[in-house]
Amino acid sequence: MPDAARVHLGSELRAFYACILAEEQPPALLDLVARLTQASTGRDAAAYAAFSADLLTALPGLRAFALSLAINAATADDLVQETLLRAWQNRHRFEPGSNLMAWLCTILRNHFYTECRKRKREVEDADGVMAAQVAAPAAQEASSDLKRVWQHLGKLPPSQREALILVAAQGMTYEAAAELIGCQVGTMKSRVSRARSSLVGSLGMDVHQKTPMGQIASDSLEPAAVQIGLGA
Repeated sequence: MPDAARVHLGSELRAFYACILAEEQPPALLDLVARLTQASTGRDAAAYAAFSADLLTALPGLRAFALSLAINAATADDLVQETLLRAWQNRHRFEPGSNLMAWLCTILRNHFYTECRKRKREVEDADGVMAAQVAAPAAQEASSDLKRVWQHLGKLPPSQREALILVAAQGMTYEAAAELIGCQVGTMKSRVSRARSSLVGSLGMDVHQKTPMGQIASDSLEPAAVQIGLGA
């Protein structure tokens, strides 16, 4: 893949992902965390209150990850809600001091793929219809370039989409992303490579033409992280 294409694609993915992270969180999800906080009673009340506060801090990144899997905003919010409930029910299993975001993302993606198998339906968005429905305020205000990249991202198989988001948008290493997903590092590299090639192909020459060549020297070909706390 031409260096210019990789740089431009990574820049677009990071920019749109940053928009998602900056969005106001849905009131229903904020209310859920508030109710969980109020449910913190008994001798472990302080610890549980701290846990719910950590859930609130993790919410933007968790929802962004859900959107990268589900593409559709409503489906992503349902995934996050179920993840928060499951995390709360299993809070005694979380080891304090370990990576909460990675733990939450594992719960979320396991639930996502379980639901996909239950419904026995294809989760690819072949026409990009669901991608066009990411209708949160920040997404609506994104540039046409960002919207186009996100729409084409929705056409990728979920396994390739999440791999590309983890590495190119969130800035995780291949090793860290592979550990989170539970696959070999070589598999992760292959998924990212196929996803990049598919996106560049579907976007056509725009990717090559709109990349300022002067940026190549200053931009890393492996994108910097849009941090959501998954760790390196």
